[in-house]
Amino acid sequence: MRLILLGPPGAGKGTQASAIVEEYAIPHISTGDIFRENIKKGTELGKKAKEYMDKGLLVPDELVISIVEDRLQKEDCKEGFLLDGFPRTLNQGEALDKVLSQMGLKLDRVINLDVEKEILIGRAIGRRICKDCGEVYHIKFTPPKEEGICDKCGGKLHQRDDDTVETVERRIEVYHKQTEPLIDYYREKGLLLDIDGSKDKDSIFEEIAKALGK
Repeated sequence: MRLILLGPPGAGKGTQASAIVEEYAIPHISTGDIFRENIKKGTELGKKAKEYMDKGLLVPDELVISIVEDRLQKEDCKEGFLLDGFPRTLNQGEALDKVLSQMGLKLDRVINLDVEKEILIGRAIGRRICKDCGEVYHIKFTPPKEEGICDKCGGKLHQRDDDTVETVERRIEVYHKQTEPLIDYYREKGLLLDIDGSKDKDSIFEEIAKALGK
C-alpha cells in the first residue's frame, strides 16, 4: 500500500499515521524526521538541508525530492509506504510522480483529512507537549492525569510558542494556499480519499481502513 497523508496543521495526521503504518505494516515517511536524521548523521543531504534551516529558509524542492527519493529506495519501502508532510505543493506532487514512475511504482491512495478552521484552532491552542519525552496532550481531549505533568515520564508540559490563534491561522492559510492545487491534482487522478477529520480518532481510522479495503 503506497499512500500519502494530507491535512492542515492540527488535523491529526500524526495520530492517524501511527494507526495506518501499524495496520498495513508499512514505514511512516516524514520529511521532518528525514531531515533530522540526515542532519544528525552529518550526511551531505543533511548538511545542505541544515544550511537552509539554520537561516530560517524553506528547504528547496529539489533537495526535498532528493531526500524523499533516497528514502523510497530503502529496503523497507518495497511493500509500500506512508508519506506524511510531502508533497506539500503541486510542484512536489508532480516531481514525486516522476520519481515513482522511474521506480516503476504508483500511488494507491491520497488520504485528505478535512477539518474546519475553528476546530483546528481549538486543537492547537489546547495542545501541551512534554519537554522531556515529547508526549503530546490536550487540555480538553487528552488531558494528563496530573495537570502540567506528563503521565509517561513525569516531565513538565508546555505550550509551544507557535500554538496561538494568530500563528495557527497563518499556518492554516499557508497550508491551503500551497496545498489546495495539490488536492485538486490528486482528485482529478481519482486518488483522493476525503476523510472527515473532525470526528474522534477511532472513527476517523475506521473510515480510512474501510475505504482502503480493510
